Amino acid sequence: MNRRLKANLYDILTAVDEIYSFFEDIPKRFDEYCKNLMLRRAIERNIGIIGEAVSRVLKDNPDIMIENSRAIIATRNRVIHDYAAVTDDVMWKIVVNDLPKLKEEITSLMNSLD
Repeated sequence: MNRRLKANLYDILTAVDEIYSFFEDIPKRFDEYCKNLMLRRAIERNIGIIGEAVSRVLKDNPDIMIENSRAIIATRNRVIHDYAAVTDDVMWKIVVNDLPKLKEEITSLMNSLD
């Protein structure tokens, strides 16, 4: 696996793990998320990193398939460029439903490329 691809995949996993780490000391509940501005901004930042890394992977390696890649990139664009359109419920859905699947997919991809 080339170094740039490996670095981008690693960035995705690191950002997902960082989001998970935010819930080590607080309950992983929507109400906790909503009342904590720093937590919301930190998650949005990591979602932006994930989207940028996915974009780079696809640009450099168009043969690699990442499920929901277009939605991931679109979310990154909303977080970065249209932040007023970012809603707590959408971000929470990503944290709870989408990140576990993405982590599994990227881990599997990295293992298959080694």
